[in-house]
Amino acid sequence: MTLEDLGYSVDLESYRKEQGLASLGIGRVISEHKERYVVKTADHEYDAEIIGSLRFLAQQRSDFPAVGDWVAMAEFDDNKALIHAVLPRKTMIERQAVGKQGEKQIIATNIDFAFIVQAVDRDLNINRMERYLTICNTSGVNPLIILNKTDLIADHELTALIANVQSRIRQVPVLAISNETLSGIDVLKAQMLKGKTYCLLGSSGVGKSTLLNNLSGRQIMKTIAISASTHKGRHATSHRELFVLDSGGILIDTPGMREVGLTDAATGLEMTFENIVQLARDCRFKDCTHTTETGCAIVAAVENGEIDQASYENYLKMAREREHFESTTAERRMKDKEFGKMIKNFKKNRKSNKY
Repeated sequence: MTLEDLGYSVDLESYRKEQGLASLGIGRVISEHKERYVVKTADHEYDAEIIGSLRFLAQQRSDFPAVGDWVAMAEFDDNKALIHAVLPRKTMIERQAVGKQGEKQIIATNIDFAFIVQAVDRDLNINRMERYLTICNTSGVNPLIILNKTDLIADHELTALIANVQSRIRQVPVLAISNETLSGIDVLKAQMLKGKTYCLLGSSGVGKSTLLNNLSGRQIMKTIAISASTHKGRHATSHRELFVLDSGGILIDTPGMREVGLTDAATGLEMTFENIVQLARDCRFKDCTHTTETGCAIVAAVENGEIDQASYENYLKMAREREHFESTTAERRMKDKEFGKMIKNFKKNRKSNKY
């Protein structure tokens, strides 16, 4: 295996030399466990941790390595290494940290394509698809919608579901598969390119881990059956992990996400709801909220059926969520700035009192 097989690029190598990191080894983070990492190189895997100065200089969670990152490191013992630097990220998929207002959680980095997986037999939710699409669009990652468990419904039901999805989500490929019968799996394999990185996104129980096993041709991940009484999934994947498939594609499996909170996703929203954003330019007022104003082009489009009512409501909900995140982040920054000033003044007064 070469670094290029792991997704290494000419741009990363140029950066490595420009930053004086040529004497260090290069590897990719394939898993993370509470700030301890497994880093894969061309011919080895290392248990790694970051050096003290990197930890000291970190100002936020995104300053630490994440699954998918390329890092410069030095081996210091058998199978052990120290991470000295994180190389620039091409893309970064993130969501609002659960239970932490104004903070982000990295899902994975350096992703080329995201497979948004939903099961057709239970809670297929187009609103949630639009949410994942917004995260992908914000990150600059190419999305592909995968409808799984097609063996559990009739062909005419599947046809209707696909049409319903495509009526709201346009210009995004939709692929129907079955992990049980393997229908569609070869089609998906054929679309995966060597050296490109793919990420599985979806709720627990939609079949992401089984899909990874089918794409790899071996039992990589443990799978858990869906409860027959509640129809709810449990986490088969407990952490993010990167795998290199025999076909040459690189796949990152992620734990199921019950909450997919948006961050500062202005550009992502505009791309996901492009038709709504374009109509907004025709609104009578520049500060239109697109809810009750006279002369709102979006409200008129909803009323005449040009825009789907559910999609419109989902757009408004995510726009409010994004605004709340941005205001919370600004408030946190102001508090941090005020706290920093207080500490600075305290040290200054303490020093003057000594004399």
